[in-house]
Parts: sequence; C-alpha cells; structure tokens
Amino acid sequence: QVQVAESGGGLVQPGGSLRLACAASTSDFSSYTMGWYRQGPGNQRELVAGDTGYYAYSVKGRFTISRDDAKNTVYLQMNNLRPEDTAVYYCNAALKWRTSTNYWGQGTQVTVSS
Repeated sequence: QVQVAESGGGLVQPGGSLRLACAASTSDFSSYTMGWYRQGPGNQRELVAGDTGYYAYSVKGRFTISRDDAKNTVYLQMNNLRPEDTAVYYCNAALKWRTSTNYWGQGTQVTVSS
C-alpha cells in the first residue's frame, strides 16, 4: 500500500500562483507515473496534468508538473490562476506497468477568488 499526501492548497486571488506538492510513501517511486486531477463543484474528476507530459487544454501554458524522485514528490506549479480553477486537487500514483494499481491522496482545496 502506498500512501499519497497532497499539500499546498489554499485561497488565492485571480492571477496568482500556488504550488502543490504530493509525497508518496514508497521506496520505488520511479516505478510510478504520477498525475494531478481535480474535481470542481458539480463536476467530474478530471486529469489536469501527468508526468508523461499531458496537460488539459484549460491549463496548458499556466500549469507545470514536475517530479523529484530523490524526494518521492511530484509538484504542480499553477500560475495565472482563474476562478474556474477552483477545485479539490488530487494526486494519483499508478504503477507504470499496471496502472490499475493506483493510489489516491485525500485532496487539497484550491480556491481562486477575489
């Protein structure tokens, strides 16, 4: 069992920035592909960014995913935030050769509002 924990959410004004972090408790972090998802009010959970280079159209050019295997951590740098980015952001860790084996964090709230 892998524990996944997000941090870094909060309240930010439109145009502001936040950096989310996700730490995974595994000694084999490099075997996992990491992704950031979000679920806004009344919406389904959607993939925002994956460490394979995927970005949702709505965040391209504003969000950047990166990972530090030495720290078992993946980050999501979010710039030029918009009110529609308001959501609970979740981190997912999936085994590269068996993505059906995956783990979710508890989520961190991001609210973009003036």
